[in-house]
Formats: sequence, C-alpha cells, structure tokens
Amino acid sequence: MIDDIKKTAEDKMKKSVEALRTEFGKVRTGRAHPGILDHVKVDYYGSPMAINQVANISILDAHSLSVQPWEKGMGAKIEKAIRDSDLGLNPAGMGDLVRVPIPPMTEERRRDLVKVVRGEAEGAKVAVRNIRRDAIAHLKDLLKDKGISEDDERRAQDDIQKLTDRHIADMDKVLAEKEKDLMAV
Repeated sequence: MIDDIKKTAEDKMKKSVEALRTEFGKVRTGRAHPGILDHVKVDYYGSPMAINQVANISILDAHSLSVQPWEKGMGAKIEKAIRDSDLGLNPAGMGDLVRVPIPPMTEERRRDLVKVVRGEAEGAKVAVRNIRRDAIAHLKDLLKDKGISEDDERRAQDDIQKLTDRHIADMDKVLAEKEKDLMAV
C-alpha cells in the first residue's frame, strides 16, 4: 500500500519534470530550432492542425528554418499562421517553401523570456507539491482506516517529502540551465 502510493507519487513527479523540460524546449533562445513552431496551428481544410502535421520543418542555418508543406497551396496558410502566432516571426514565402528567419533577441526580450520560464517552473513546482499533498492525504486515509501504523505513516510522509525536495531541486537545475541559455548572447 505505502509503496504503491510512493511509486505513484514519484512517477507523477517525474512526469512533471519532463513536462517542464518540454515547455522549456518551446521557448526560443535566438537559435533556429524546429520545436519553436510546435504550438503554431494552421487551418487545414477547416480544422486547426499543428504545422509539423502538414509540413516538414528543418533548419536551414543557425538563424532560419525551412517549412516545406506536403500539399501544394498550403504555403500561404502556413505563412499566415506563423505570422499570426505570438512568436514575433516574419516568414517569407518562396513558392511552396516558407523560410522563417529567427531574429536575434534583444536584452529586453531575453529578460521577458526569463520571467516566462520562471513562471513555468513555478507552475511545475506547484504541480509537484499538489502530488505530495495527494499522496499524504492517501496515507492519512490509510491511517484512519487502520491500514497502517502511525510510525509507518510518518516514515512514508518523510519519504514523500524527500521525493518532493529532490524533484523540485531537479526543476531548479533545469530552470538555471534554461536561464543561462537564454541570457547567453
């Protein structure tokens, strides 16, 4: 029983750390990266689709991406979707190929992005703390139902707190790496 609760909590905490890494991957650092366009949706026959589901995204050089649609006529729609997104990018259509230059980031934009990643990290930490709260609530229910002793419950709570501390430290480390990456010129 206790092992199941701890294992479930640890699995959920690991997923929270991985989700944070994924979110950080979407924040651009001034270098071209296909993941930048992951959350941009393009109108595909009336329904929104991710760009990577209707086109091939590749890196042309350190400061530009190439988007090659799989269907003729999608280039203009992809160009419009990128331009309308919140990324601040200005794509250029060249026939069916869409070239997306990645502008160098200003100091002000870097600071704004650091605030964004700190907010993401704080949200992920809250998720981990909620997982801890739920696990401890399960332990208290077991204690109330006489499923475990008070000593077992106390030890399990300490173990869950150690798990929480470890995963939050991992998040802090990932955040520090991303901040360093963002502030590097």
